[in-house]
Amino acid sequence: MDRREFIQTLAISSATLGLAPFSAAEDALYELAPFGNARILHTCDVHAQLLPVHFREPNVNLGFGKGYNKPPHIVGDALLKHYDIAADSRLAHALSHVNFSELAQRYGAMGGMAYMATLTKRLRSEVAGNACIHLDSGDLWHGSYTALQSQGADMVQAANLLGIDAMTGHWEFTYPAEVLRKNIAASQGEFLAQNIHLKEEALFDGVEAYDEDSGLAFKPYTMREVGGRRIAIIGQAFPFTPISNPQRFIQDWTFGIQRQALQSLIDTIRKEEQPQAIILLSHNGADLDVTMAADLQGLDFILGGHTHDNLYQPRVVNNTVIVNTGCVGKFVGCLDIEFGSSGVRDYRWRMLPLFSNLLAADSAMQAHIDQVRAPYQQMLAEPLAQTKNELYRRGNFNGTMDQLILDALRETNNSDIALSPGFRWGTSLPAGATITMEDVYNATAITYPETYTRDMRGGDLKTILEEIADNLYHRDPYYQQGGDMVRTGGLKYTLLPAATLGKRIDNLRLSNDQLLQADKMYRVSGWATQTQSAGAPIWQVLADYLRAHKQVHPMLDGLPEISGVVGNPGIADYPSELMGK
Repeated sequence: MDRREFIQTLAISSATLGLAPFSAAEDALYELAPFGNARILHTCDVHAQLLPVHFREPNVNLGFGKGYNKPPHIVGDALLKHYDIAADSRLAHALSHVNFSELAQRYGAMGGMAYMATLTKRLRSEVAGNACIHLDSGDLWHGSYTALQSQGADMVQAANLLGIDAMTGHWEFTYPAEVLRKNIAASQGEFLAQNIHLKEEALFDGVEAYDEDSGLAFKPYTMREVGGRRIAIIGQAFPFTPISNPQRFIQDWTFGIQRQALQSLIDTIRKEEQPQAIILLSHNGADLDVTMAADLQGLDFILGGHTHDNLYQPRVVNNTVIVNTGCVGKFVGCLDIEFGSSGVRDYRWRMLPLFSNLLAADSAMQAHIDQVRAPYQQMLAEPLAQTKNELYRRGNFNGTMDQLILDALRETNNSDIALSPGFRWGTSLPAGATITMEDVYNATAITYPETYTRDMRGGDLKTILEEIADNLYHRDPYYQQGGDMVRTGGLKYTLLPAATLGKRIDNLRLSNDQLLQADKMYRVSGWATQTQSAGAPIWQVLADYLRAHKQVHPMLDGLPEISGVVGNPGIADYPSELMGK
């Protein structure tokens, strides 16, 4: 498809949808001047979203130390100013939370695999021969109802249709090991992970390994010829999977950052394979990628994911170019590389916002989506309630979608306190939208959805908050696990992000402002525990709550009072009364 055909397709799509014709500036969103010898397409954290969705970017993504005042730790108006992006533009809506509900109505939904297929086919067609490959940084097979029902198989087929050449993983490991192996076998792309090994007892028991001598569970890297140049792609799966997700799914494997092993692998590849470039396909999270780039030698690019961050402009550390490409299919990243006689000479990086009303659906991908969704369409479309305010999850502390979950847990279980994990995945809804059953599943569709209610000591609750805050704000990114704070309902507290473990959380109070007592027992509800529970699945609890209320207006009641963040560009539109000194 050449440029003229592509523009005609956009025009037909806009006319069919009854939208205003796109402007020259909108057309330019997908205009890439030819450059270099090789093109690498990049996606990450799609979370099984087959259809276009809304997703509100965070208004809180705090950065400290070397991350202060650097993307991705710049939000809102400060972000738009940093990138010199016009307010209320399409790009402003794609990259920031500012005026989310209004701009969602103006510009429509984003992403969708059928529209991604149209765009990626065009990007491939612009380069000759085998000069383009597509890499995905993981969290591709999880996050929707159809993915849960098919155990990721629907996304495997979508990835095959899209032409993904290699990927790594994280939430992929929350399917049983035999399911993961089946999905890998069905995938036309390679699954890469240099940092996962079999445990000794698993090797002894004959559990399948990629290489028994090294104990590697999966292929660590692949060599690809792209545009006549040899490029090495190393997989780096999420290193903290056994901590953040139930170990019962991954009982035969060990994970970890494996920095020394990674450096040794880079050195070996340089010596034995003599590539023109080495790419780390990472699910570390942006801050850990930046830190590792400073410590590793010989790495040209890191194409990362996990923290759902947008690196609209790349970070360059120790001559390593680092990019992340957002989440839920909102963007396609395009890395064009120009090679010289001794390797990479130059590059161009573009994040292309995927507005579905500017693109036509790819027919083959749309047929797959329709087939996958047909048995569940009526159930997923059930209207449950209307929301007065916008619903979102992404942010360091709490979001209105998680607040709905917290409210449902407390009301259903008559609990003093409710907890919801600091998950980053899930879609958003603008104010006034109807909440459907599909929206519920988009926020809850995991393989361990059981709820629980138990009595917990106040001191134990503080310990939980301290440990999670340390995961988020530890001064050494090698100890940051990339999640957000647990969401709390009925519990308020003060947070000092710059403090150390055991000293960040203070002044814990119930919603009635009574101080939490360390030795007193409180009735606590939650979901997504490491250990299995007998409680109803969270989607049932939330759906029943919404059906009963018909209209909701969740108000954040667990936001912490934060100290030491005044003037930090990683926080915006936060209640002024909760901004300490």
